[in-house]
Amino acid sequence: MKLIETNKATAPGGHYSQAIISGGFIFVSGILPIEPGCNPDATRSFSDQADCILRNAAAILQEAGADFSKVVKATVYITDIDNWNQFDQAYAKAFGAHKPARAVVPVPNLHHGLSVELELLAEAAQQDER
Repeated sequence: MKLIETNKATAPGGHYSQAIISGGFIFVSGILPIEPGCNPDATRSFSDQADCILRNAAAILQEAGADFSKVVKATVYITDIDNWNQFDQAYAKAFGAHKPARAVVPVPNLHHGLSVELELLAEAAQQDER
């Protein structure tokens, strides 16, 4: 296993890594919409929060030697299903033509009162590709 950490994304707030590479996959932990080096701000608009988690996800994937085109599965947790369309638009912009498997899960609340969280599973580069 290889631990992935980058200061270009929010540092873990608990006993976990931003991501782990194992068995040919990158397992990205749940990402909250917190800017690197900043405190959580639940007053930000849903759109700003969605863009933030996608920036954090891109930074973590880049540190792991991948990008959104390598994502095979995404799980999105949102506190208000009415924000589904806004998230889908931000997600489509970030992923382009690539359409990995995805689940959107409505939840009653998230840590720090935030509105959205993203978890990813991506293909890792082959050792000889790095």
